[in-house]
Amino acid sequence: MKEVLLPELAESVVEGEILKWLVSEGDTIALEQPLCEVMTDKVTVELPSPVAGVLHRRLAGEGDVVAVHAAIALIDETGGATPEASAPAPAPQATATQAPSIQAQEEREQIAPAPEDRGGSIVEAGHLAGKTDDDASSLFKAFASDERVQVQGLGVRGAPAAQATPAQPARADGRVLAVPAARQLARELNVTLADVRGSGPNGRIRVGDVLAHHQGAGAAASAPAVSAPASAAPAAAPAASAPAPTAPAAKGAGGMPVAPVQYRTPKGYEHLEDRVPLRGMRRAISNQMQASHLYTVRTLTVDEVNLSKLVEFRARVKDDAAAAGVKLSYLPFIFRAVAAALRKYPSLNTSFDEATQEIVQKRYYNLGMAVATDAGLTVPVIRDVNHKSLFDLAREVTDVAGRAQAGKLQADELAGSTFSVTNIGSIGALFSFPIINVPDAAILGIHSIVKRPIVDEYDNIVVAHMMYLSLSFDHRLVDGAEAARFCKEVIRLLENPDRLMLEAL
Repeated sequence: MKEVLLPELAESVVEGEILKWLVSEGDTIALEQPLCEVMTDKVTVELPSPVAGVLHRRLAGEGDVVAVHAAIALIDETGGATPEASAPAPAPQATATQAPSIQAQEEREQIAPAPEDRGGSIVEAGHLAGKTDDDASSLFKAFASDERVQVQGLGVRGAPAAQATPAQPARADGRVLAVPAARQLARELNVTLADVRGSGPNGRIRVGDVLAHHQGAGAAASAPAVSAPASAAPAAAPAASAPAPTAPAAKGAGGMPVAPVQYRTPKGYEHLEDRVPLRGMRRAISNQMQASHLYTVRTLTVDEVNLSKLVEFRARVKDDAAAAGVKLSYLPFIFRAVAAALRKYPSLNTSFDEATQEIVQKRYYNLGMAVATDAGLTVPVIRDVNHKSLFDLAREVTDVAGRAQAGKLQADELAGSTFSVTNIGSIGALFSFPIINVPDAAILGIHSIVKRPIVDEYDNIVVAHMMYLSLSFDHRLVDGAEAARFCKEVIRLLENPDRLMLEAL
């Protein structure tokens, strides 16, 4: 029996969502035949079969998020074994032959907790209500210590609760099994993980286990081992009461909600509603927006730019661009101005590493470009903008936008941005408050170019091509004055296109 593992589809990809199975259990499969569609970071790929045979069992369902190197299917290479004969192989027993599957489950939980983990973690954070600001800050850091646990795990479906029975709480090498957020929280609260009883699969320690131990099980840790089972009851109590909180949802550090909001259909309108699972790209977008809300201190600064000279300049060179096979929009000019301004004001070209509490300063300029597609918003990355000519940028913008709308981007083309630009004006928007594309420190919204009367330097009222700029930035990393100066530098370059072309990036 051959286990089909989710491969590492790109360097930064740690998990994938099974969008659609292309074969059914019992089907005969050829080598390299597509088995399923997998979405990673908004890119959908078909996963081919590594062997020929019969699909014996699908270990992951449609909509499940699976860790890289975790098993998603079993293929009978002989094609002749009966289900009865091969059934014992995937049985959930902690035998030596089950080591790969157990390891896969451990990896999956570290990256994307199962529903009971997710629900428990959200409500368990409600303990913040009675804590001091320092305690709340510490707990918030623990939740933020592993971005994948907090962001990508929000919509994950995992193993049924019946499988999450405590087992031996340590691996063969003696290391205590615990999710990363629980390890961070244990350090913050000075809790020894070896003293904590884990409630997750194979005895894995979760955030709620550490909280319960810290709040009431500390005394039990020093008691004889015979009393340990009795101390397990308080640890399970918060999880049991989590699904139906009766008090208003508590808020933690920074006003972070700690209990999920449950929608209730108004009586008599049930037949007028449809429910659609949050899956695929919409779930990826939802998780990214949730991360931006929870892990940035989003602030907005607004300015306007007179693009009259740029409109004239573009009109002059548009025919030359067309002769070179280039569709010249305003976006390459803006990208060039943004890259130059980022060199002058580098705090906007940073990220914050929540796990290490370090500011990551970058000396490269990869600009994310928000593109609206039929499936949802995606943000491909234009790399090394400062090393490319105007025409090179124009070609790449056209190519990347076209492939994004066709759903043909590769996973690595959606990662690694240092700053993002969203062109809301392309669909007629006059003004917006863009959401930061985490882990970037800022995003620039560009809007419709509109003819408006202004007063020029000679006090004359003239008609000009005006455009609003809205810069959202993480106030933890960028000061308001720095953000305003950055906008002014972008404006200076766009209002003087000759300087934009002449000044080195």
